[in-house]
Amino acid sequence: MIRLAALTLMLATPVLAQDADVGRGHFYTHCATCHGLEGRGDGPMSGVLMIQPTNLTELAAQNGGSFPLDRVVKRIDGRDPLVSHGSPMPVYGDYFEGLFDVPINAPDNDPVLTSRPVVDLVAYLMEIQHPD
Repeated sequence: MIRLAALTLMLATPVLAQDADVGRGHFYTHCATCHGLEGRGDGPMSGVLMIQPTNLTELAAQNGGSFPLDRVVKRIDGRDPLVSHGSPMPVYGDYFEGLFDVPINAPDNDPVLTSRPVVDLVAYLMEIQHPD
């Protein structure tokens, strides 16, 4: 009962602001080795990987112009693992997993709960999208 009340209160509160600058730092620290500094899938490790990293600047373009927020959040926080990552994000998964206690609004206005680092990282990924 207490959990339900806490969840209801959390969902009733405004969605917290995303910080793309903080997300950029997370990206450079945790993602750029494979995805490259600009997110194009050309990081220094990309040449030795069996499955090439995704060009993260084209996520919206490859999804009909809409950023696939729910899918991206769940890939990063480990709820929708990728085979190429071995399951959750390989080395950094623990950093992005954890409490899913921060709401982020999806395009359909339904909140997706995740962790604060994921919220900021997604804000940065949304910022680097190239138009169709």
